[in-house]
Amino acid sequence: MDMKNSSKVCPVERAGALDLSIRRLFQNPTKILKPYLNPGDKVLDFGCGPGFFTFDIASLVGESGLVIAADLQTGMLEIVEKKILARDMQNRIQVHKCEESSIGLNDTVDFILAFYIIHELPDQEQTFTEFKKILNPNGKILIIEPDVHVTKNDFDNMLLRLKKTGFKIINRPKFFFSRSVVLQHDN
Repeated sequence: MDMKNSSKVCPVERAGALDLSIRRLFQNPTKILKPYLNPGDKVLDFGCGPGFFTFDIASLVGESGLVIAADLQTGMLEIVEKKILARDMQNRIQVHKCEESSIGLNDTVDFILAFYIIHELPDQEQTFTEFKKILNPNGKILIIEPDVHVTKNDFDNMLLRLKKTGFKIINRPKFFFSRSVVLQHDN
């Protein structure tokens, strides 16, 4: 996640493009996430950007749930904070600024969403190790990567790193122009 070592990080100046309503036709957050979330879940929206998925997650986990919207860029988190205030969701969504070389989260969660973010990371194995510590024993991770930027070979290598870290694949859902996987701890 070190921005100095990665020019791949989507800049804050492009936040509007990530938040277009037309995007919902191809990447509807509720349709994508509903099979995996339950009321009361605590969810890490890793690399949340301007919060495209964050608020749908908050709706799916309900009043008793919590979303941790985590990003490396302060500008992205400021956009999310404004939306939280405008929608009066301070009790259901927390923002978390990742450190340059780690997630830096001391909490545990039931679900991790990593949408179009893993390919931006200079040290995937370190992040996967943190995911293992953060994720509750029965929790799940949904990783979705753009097939435009991530080749099948790159994705398969990522899966090998995840297995090495102690995760197992439980599903390979299909999403528009994407490669995806659902994982949990390999107990």
